[in-house]
Amino acid sequence: MDNGLIVAAQLSSLFPSVQATSVPIQTTRHTTSLPPVPDASDPSTEHASYSSVLHTPDTGTILLRVLHSGLILELVSLSTAVHPVRFVFPALVLPSPAVFLYETELHIVAVTNAGSLYRVVIPLDGGLDLWQHQTPHIWTREYHIMNFSGINKGLVHVQGTHCVVLSLPNGAILRLETEFLASDSSDDEWTEMIYQHGSFLSSLTSFLPALASTPSGGSDIISIATHQWPTDVGHVWTLSRDRNLRFWKAKIGCVATKMLSLLPGREPTPLPGGGPAPHILLEPEPQTLLRVFSTPANEDHIYVLAFVPTPSSPASGGSFQLIGTISDQFHDIGTIECSRQSAHCRLQDFMVIADVLYTLWDRQGQSMVERTILNTADFTENNFHALPWNTSSYATEPELTPAYLEELLILPGSMPDKFLRAIMRPGMFSALTLRTAIEQYSDNSASFAGPPPPQLNTLYDSVAETIAAVVGCTVTLNRDPHTGALQHTKYWSALKRDWEGFVARCRELERSARWPLVLGAKGQGDIIVVERERVGSLVAEDLAVRLHRNLEADRQIDPPHEIFGILWGLQSKLGTQFMLSLESRLIDILHQEIAFSFSDIIQDQVLRVKFGETLDDGAKSWMAGRLQSITDMDSAIRSALDVIGGFESDVKREEDEVELLLPPPQSDWSRALTATYVSVTVAARYDLCLALLTLLFFLADQLDDWDPALLAEVFAVFRGIAMMRYLTRQPAGDPSGSTPAAEDIAADDVIMRLRNMQVSRSLRGSHFAPTYSLIHRLLLAQIDDPVGLPASAHRFLDSTGLLRSISPAHATQYEILFCERLRALGYYETAREIISCLPRTAGVTYIQARLWLNIGRPDDAAYLLEKVAGAFGPDQALTQEDHDALSAVLPPADPFDTVFFFYLHIAKLFKTALLVQHEVFFTQLALSVAPPDVDTSSLWHTIIKGYTDLSLYDDAHSALIATPYEKLKRDCVGQLVYRMCEDSAIEKLVSFNFPGFADEVEEALAFKARNVDPRIQPSYSRILYSWHTLRGDHRNAALVMYQRARKLQDLIASDMSLAGTLEAQQKEAYLVAINSLSLVDQKNAWFLLPVLGADSSREHPYKRRRLSKHIPESKFTPGTHNSEIMTLSEIQYELALLTARMEIVQREPALSTFTDLPPESIVLRFAQSNRFNLAMATASSLKVDMTDLFAHLTTQCLRLSRNPDAVIQEDNSDWLLTDKISSWPGTAADRGWRFLRQSLDRHDGPNTDHKYTKITLETILGLQRTSPPPPWLIHSLEEHHPEYLLRVNLRYENFDQCITHIFSMIQKADARLSRDPAKHAASTWLPYTLIDQVLVAATASNSPPASLSKLRTELSNRVKRMQKHSTFK
Repeated sequence: MDNGLIVAAQLSSLFPSVQATSVPIQTTRHTTSLPPVPDASDPSTEHASYSSVLHTPDTGTILLRVLHSGLILELVSLSTAVHPVRFVFPALVLPSPAVFLYETELHIVAVTNAGSLYRVVIPLDGGLDLWQHQTPHIWTREYHIMNFSGINKGLVHVQGTHCVVLSLPNGAILRLETEFLASDSSDDEWTEMIYQHGSFLSSLTSFLPALASTPSGGSDIISIATHQWPTDVGHVWTLSRDRNLRFWKAKIGCVATKMLSLLPGREPTPLPGGGPAPHILLEPEPQTLLRVFSTPANEDHIYVLAFVPTPSSPASGGSFQLIGTISDQFHDIGTIECSRQSAHCRLQDFMVIADVLYTLWDRQGQSMVERTILNTADFTENNFHALPWNTSSYATEPELTPAYLEELLILPGSMPDKFLRAIMRPGMFSALTLRTAIEQYSDNSASFAGPPPPQLNTLYDSVAETIAAVVGCTVTLNRDPHTGALQHTKYWSALKRDWEGFVARCRELERSARWPLVLGAKGQGDIIVVERERVGSLVAEDLAVRLHRNLEADRQIDPPHEIFGILWGLQSKLGTQFMLSLESRLIDILHQEIAFSFSDIIQDQVLRVKFGETLDDGAKSWMAGRLQSITDMDSAIRSALDVIGGFESDVKREEDEVELLLPPPQSDWSRALTATYVSVTVAARYDLCLALLTLLFFLADQLDDWDPALLAEVFAVFRGIAMMRYLTRQPAGDPSGSTPAAEDIAADDVIMRLRNMQVSRSLRGSHFAPTYSLIHRLLLAQIDDPVGLPASAHRFLDSTGLLRSISPAHATQYEILFCERLRALGYYETAREIISCLPRTAGVTYIQARLWLNIGRPDDAAYLLEKVAGAFGPDQALTQEDHDALSAVLPPADPFDTVFFFYLHIAKLFKTALLVQHEVFFTQLALSVAPPDVDTSSLWHTIIKGYTDLSLYDDAHSALIATPYEKLKRDCVGQLVYRMCEDSAIEKLVSFNFPGFADEVEEALAFKARNVDPRIQPSYSRILYSWHTLRGDHRNAALVMYQRARKLQDLIASDMSLAGTLEAQQKEAYLVAINSLSLVDQKNAWFLLPVLGADSSREHPYKRRRLSKHIPESKFTPGTHNSEIMTLSEIQYELALLTARMEIVQREPALSTFTDLPPESIVLRFAQSNRFNLAMATASSLKVDMTDLFAHLTTQCLRLSRNPDAVIQEDNSDWLLTDKISSWPGTAADRGWRFLRQSLDRHDGPNTDHKYTKITLETILGLQRTSPPPPWLIHSLEEHHPEYLLRVNLRYENFDQCITHIFSMIQKADARLSRDPAKHAASTWLPYTLIDQVLVAATASNSPPASLSKLRTELSNRVKRMQKHSTFK
């Protein structure tokens, strides 16, 4: 029988507690005691205190675990991907609960220390879903045990769904049975029966120590067993501390008792003097010491297998006594002595399956499984004997002892990095161990005096980041108080001690996590080993593992593999430190190109490491003598290579044939076991291969005569196994990359943290996802093998192809595909390390380039890919093997028969990575080698667009000109123009000539100028203006800026709050438009403006015209759109109106809400605010009548004359206080009248019919009749409108002035007549009608003027003269 091997997986790494669904269990009791606070020395609450295994064809393998000291029961499916489910009980569960499959439901039966019997029923879905969708339908029933007083620490044994047995004090039992199971609408109906193991007298003597035959507590039951469920056998067997085995029948009670002997075949020796033999009691805690079974040949014959421990015996850990049960009596069949390996070990569990006895031992905190065959045919005979034991344990793995950590420091690298890599190695410590260790370390560091280091208050994304940052954060680099020098030596020593302390903490936690609990069975031979935090399986050893185990145990090696025994002795003589140095040099050789023969390389290394000086003459002689026993060294080495690099043929079981037809469920646990087995066999093969290479160093002088192919194969195998060893030591983390939110923490995790009254300060989501090894992650990508171990591990190793090479000078297709697989999965650093060991073939170079591309080194990737392009085309010199390897990693959908298609593929890679520069480069290369019949428009488009995106506008412009596709030019020119505008490359844009498609540039800019918000940058209006101006098209330039001004006005009209920011831009646009249109010949100073049909701007000249938005292109065809002619004067008018409005709004912000303020109102408000210069300039520009303006100015002058102090206090900065007017002599009133006179001279005249002078006079006469108007004002009207002067004085009844003006008119007429003789009647005309009105009015007045008669006389004389003159003529 093969010894076998135990491989295990850590549950916390596969099934994080946060993924479990928590179901709280309610109780009908009014009061329940709180669970005790765990002590610091207690195991972790996530470590199971009890476990059991249920395996059925319908459910697969289900693991029941008791967590948090009995507060939580957890169900874990080891055969499917269903998440665990946890049941949180209101009181602690007593050992031992059980789970059964009853019809289509799982039944959990458990008893708590509060005296409640619970049945938890879990409905199951068909197939592999189990309870995944049935969690809301889980229901429970609680039964209050009547006879529970005083047994809250008793032993519970669940025989099945209908029967539960509890141990009572003094060896009695309480049996609970039910005939009918509860449903979701009814309760269980349990019956309770108490059975004693003796008569009333015996029970009475138990209270009298003098009469008792056994010491106190000796009858307490420590183990209960029944026939395996399902069964109709209702008997119960118990074992008490005094080794009394009792047989209990249902409805009857104890029917048989047997005292088990302490030693096989003998009883304890009586004391001297005839006293009774001393009572040796078993340990009081519950133990698995009984198993009940029957044989297939005679199922009615029931056997009891009882174990009696002998912990102090150096020969074994105890013995099994096989006892038959016939007719209510015990009879001995035989004794099975345990092996010597079990000495000083503790039996945790045992079971009998198909005539094989399996035992689980705790050997110094580690699991050990032993098995032996029970000859069931000999049970009825007297010559029963047991066969030898076969021992199985875990493979030897390095422990992180201080000595091992010292060995790590020999290798190059940073000390924290090497320690971190060691503790993060898959399988070394579980995720729970690392999390608990770093939390304890952080809490301990935070308790130090002083402020905590910032690393303790920082949140990290993973456990590895937390450990790297937190461990050693309290160690500081100090200075010597005497010299001031930095004490680096003390710093590194303290840091090393800190790391060693953390590693020791992890080892202690992991030791507790690996405490064995129970055995389980999966089928008829698959043994499951359950520990507190791991679940393993007993599997067969492959040849490499078996050889390695025998070599480690210094056992005899089979003759075909005797060479390994010799080499193992050679390694021991060389010493550990030398082997580490030799191993490091061999790894360095793998990373170098093979430029010399392997014999030369080895001989050179022998001289460098001083191999000959390491061994003394005795060791050399011993080694030479041992090697003489090998007759054919070549065959021995090839046989050794077969062991290291070969795989055993699969041996299929019958049930495997069925599983091949039905795909096995996806199980993380089975994949984790495969990954663990891969790590074990790779580690063994690596050690064997390293020993083989040691032989080459010893025989370095003889290697010149060896077959070079054999040496190459040795190094090829070493390279492959070294790469596999590196892979097995790499963690992978969460393959999905998803991290649940913090509020998704499971209820049990919350309970644990609240009970401890603390919250983790270091982790943020690091324990929310499964923690896989890299091998496990690689196994996820392939179909599960139903053949079991080691076949599935061998298939995986074979699928990698790393052990198929025969020379390290070549890279096989399988190796290259494996590297590509690593890269595709995202393990870039791992792929980079593997690639560094391979020669630089075309396929390897391609993968290396893809790797550089993934990790952000595009320049290096482009350099390598350009070199790989030489592998295509007629001039390539690749071997067929290298060509096939390269083709295997290229996309299968694309043809790669020419370098043109390869360049396209590379350009696509860089496009996917958003690396435009390299995409353009390889597209240009593809264009340079494009076949003549290939459409290259897409390549030209990529080049033009790429240069545009890279802001290489000169190259983009050149490519746009060079492309032979006119349609592509028209499509790309807009993109180029827009990108240059967005990149503020306006100067370069307007400098390009765009031969042949300048109109497209204008159309692109015009479209944006019409439809883009003028506030947004870039300003396409300004850009188009610059384009037209540089080309001398000032009319279109003016049109563009005018359109911009009108669009800004539309925005202001829609939102008056924008006026303050946009009016300045609008004014600028008007000014620029006026400047551009001024450069055009005055005859052509106009442009056509598209307008809307319903534009009513002509009705109100002061209103802006609305611009057309989104005008269809057809409207721009000549003769098809409505347009309006805009002249320079109209633009100037709009500018003046805008400027005036800005001025008035600046002075009166309340007017900003009025959009249609008339120009007259603006001028009048300027006048009212004494801003006469601005008012006159605005009125002149806007062609606004200034009558009211001059009336107001005249009023101000009159006020100055009457009360100058009141006017001076007003704002007169625009007229009286200007530099020019302030320099005039005289009073303020004199300066005001002078300003009025100059203003009339400037703005009044024949064009205005002197109406401003008239209104000035009227204002004076209306406000001030007592004093005469200014003489210059009267003189001006006498010169141009004397009759108006008469009328206005007549209207105001100023008859003296009227008479004076008439005399003046007569004198001027006579003087004119004397100078120029009259030639027609009108030359002597006077307004006689008006004069008559003055005479009549003056005569009718109350006090006629004194000169009225004189006027009459003068008029009479003039009439006579005119008659005489007329007669003479």
